[in-house]
Amino acid sequence: MNIRTSPTKLEIRNSKSAFTLIEIVIVLTIISILAAGSIYMLKGNVDVAKETRVDGDLQNIMTQLQLYEARNMRPPTTEQGLKALVEKPTTEPLPEKWTALLEEVPKDPWGMEYKYRYPAQKSKKAYDVYSVGKDGVEGTEDDIGNWKATTTP
Repeated sequence: MNIRTSPTKLEIRNSKSAFTLIEIVIVLTIISILAAGSIYMLKGNVDVAKETRVDGDLQNIMTQLQLYEARNMRPPTTEQGLKALVEKPTTEPLPEKWTALLEEVPKDPWGMEYKYRYPAQKSKKAYDVYSVGKDGVEGTEDDIGNWKATTTP
């Protein structure tokens, strides 16, 4: 009877488990496919988040415009623009009780400045405040403003 107490080198080598290169490549490929699919599905959510941010920015700007109007008895002119919330206007009508209401005029999520128009052409308020949207062109259907959005079926 032959009784061995220690394993041979061959048995030691076979008992070690490791991943082969092909197994690692397959796992990485599967992870890449899953990541690409989830990024594609999240793409639409990014656009919705940007539009939501525009709504929040517009509410903030309109609140500051109301405060400006309450202090100076009128909103800024189109020429004075939203800059009147940051710097004292130098064109007529000069505000009587001006104070800085914003540190800087915010930009929309696409890097463009918000637009201001007084008197309003689209809004039921005294002024229009809006973003030109993703395409950066004023007057297109992706403009987002303080007016009720028209939905197209």
